[in-house]
Amino acid sequence: MAAAAEASGATAAVESVVVVHNVAKRHNVGTLARSATAFGVAEVVVVGRRDVSAFGSHGSTSHLRFRHFTSLATACAYLKDERGCDICGVEITDDALPVTAHPFRRSTAFLFGNEGTGLSQKECEVCDFFVYIPQYGGGTASLNVTVAASIVLHHFGVWAGFPERGREGNKFVVAEKPKGQSRGLYCSDSIEDVIEERKARRENACDIFKENGSSHPQESNGLGMMFTD
Repeated sequence: MAAAAEASGATAAVESVVVVHNVAKRHNVGTLARSATAFGVAEVVVVGRRDVSAFGSHGSTSHLRFRHFTSLATACAYLKDERGCDICGVEITDDALPVTAHPFRRSTAFLFGNEGTGLSQKECEVCDFFVYIPQYGGGTASLNVTVAASIVLHHFGVWAGFPERGREGNKFVVAEKPKGQSRGLYCSDSIEDVIEERKARRENACDIFKENGSSHPQESNGLGMMFTD
């Protein structure tokens, strides 16, 4: 544990949790899972709809624990009563603190705003405190939710003193896939659904890739996930 974490009363069991609620773009969840894996997130709590896309996760979902709740209230009760987490809203509010100041005290669950409208009033009411990401250029008003998550989760990892992963060459070492993972957590689409989704993505991406000077759109793994309690 880093000295900063010890000085602020953190324990050896300090963990970070990501709360997925009200994310408008389903494909962002896969990318969010990839960042969560990279920065040592202990669990992803999914609230509301169970089906979210694994597109962009690059297989990282098999290294994460997922838990589903039907409502934000029950999710927050679990996070506070069972996990002992503060709930941190990532949003620019009047009392938000810069994430660079590392204003954390213990295990923290991070709630990220909707890509278009930010955190709702209901979401803000369940948060114990807020952080924002300082910006230094004037070309955009906000960041993509997955980019914001990466920055915030990295800062929490620095504060908590998470050990850096080993490297081989120009990559970090990927852990073996956990054994005994509950099969109930994942429900992959049929191969026919995967093929159809890939076909649709290629067709929808055609004009974009032509504009970018490429005729080879990226291939999606097309897999969906079903999270259960």
